[in-house]
Amino acid sequence: MATRTDAPTRREQILKEAARLFAERGFHGVGVDEIGAAVGISGPGLYRHFAGKDAMLAELLVGISGQLLTGAKRRLAEADGAAPEAVLDSLIEGHIDFALDDRPLITLHDRELDRLRDSDRKLVRQFQRQYVELWVGVVRRVYPALAEPPARSAVHSVFGLLNSTPHLGRPGSLPGRDATAELLHRMARGALAAAAAQS
Repeated sequence: MATRTDAPTRREQILKEAARLFAERGFHGVGVDEIGAAVGISGPGLYRHFAGKDAMLAELLVGISGQLLTGAKRRLAEADGAAPEAVLDSLIEGHIDFALDDRPLITLHDRELDRLRDSDRKLVRQFQRQYVELWVGVVRRVYPALAEPPARSAVHSVFGLLNSTPHLGRPGSLPGRDATAELLHRMARGALAAAAAQS
């Protein structure tokens, strides 16, 4: 999603508008006709791409969890042999990109995760657990004295901090993407350093 540089497909356009509308008005507050109108097709035309709203929600939430995990694995592979601090910075940068560029998905996850089928919700949780453990391994390489349980708690706390972006106001009210990203990065590193200092 946020990492694409080529033109989005119609399916991706539908998902982006569905995420925005679901985040603004809630899953049940949005009809397929409204999603279709947002991308310039009829509501029934959406069924050529998705079985329904439930399928869109599942693809959005399972998709972003899988993308975060895949992106983090890619960053680790690209940073093979780099200093642990640089690897951690890369992970933080990747999550900040998500937190700034896919804010509706954070809102959607918080509000609508329980609406997924059990199998989809379990898959989201599985991806999230793997993502957390990947971070925990890197954090513990940077801060070797930090035991696994507090490292995991610190990682969850950093995610809470970074995922607070939907509460920062409208996108235009932020001080600018680069400045906001830099602030979030400093705060994330500060939170992890503080957790390590207490160990």
